[in-house]
Amino acid sequence: MRIDVLTLFPEFFPGALGASIVGLARERGLVDFRLVNIRDFALDKHRVCDDTPYGGGPGMVMKPEPIAAAVESVKSESPDARVILLSPRGRPYRQSLARELSGVPHLALLCGHYKDIDERVRTIVDDDISMGDFILSGGEPAALALIDSVVRLLPGAISDPESAGRDSFETGMLDHTHYTRPEEFRGMRVPEVLRSGNHARIAEWRRREALRLTLRHRPDLLEGAALDDRDRRMLEELKREGT
Repeated sequence: MRIDVLTLFPEFFPGALGASIVGLARERGLVDFRLVNIRDFALDKHRVCDDTPYGGGPGMVMKPEPIAAAVESVKSESPDARVILLSPRGRPYRQSLARELSGVPHLALLCGHYKDIDERVRTIVDDDISMGDFILSGGEPAALALIDSVVRLLPGAISDPESAGRDSFETGMLDHTHYTRPEEFRGMRVPEVLRSGNHARIAEWRRREALRLTLRHRPDLLEGAALDDRDRRMLEELKREGT
């Protein structure tokens, strides 16, 4: 996979792109990153990429010419590159979308900045994605989040793909609670069932825990989760218990 990042601040990325799973995937040749400095496509010697908004008002707007030229430089080399604008108006980012994007050979992530980008540039963008209902200083942190969520899904990026397949949201719900050594920590013991060696009991307990946590913290996820009759019975029991 190739991922281009179009940004005014390329210095934001090298550390993060060289660390943890993303860095290992890069070393293994699973992903190739290219940082495209939008300022390199500015039309003046000072490389100005923003201007005041038409109609007045606060803030600055990213100029269309440098963005368009940067996007077209990527497209000229790779016409099938999928250009994604990180934008508040974009469709909400979900794990299902991360999995979809992990199958795209070439992503080009366009990082907005300031108040917004010039609206006319959206005509050359393939997709808008929003990371959530909160404000960032620019699209750079959002691009890093998208990159991390996509790269970890590439075959070979994670040594234990079965573990990744059971993460929160992969199953449509939150994951169950987890414990490791020591058996007792500050008076709190690991649940007995996890020490029992009874794999059937453990699997049932973990499923119940996933349902409990999802019901308590993200009940909205249950509407789209794949639940069987046993799950529904567990949910009814948890509701009666006031979980």
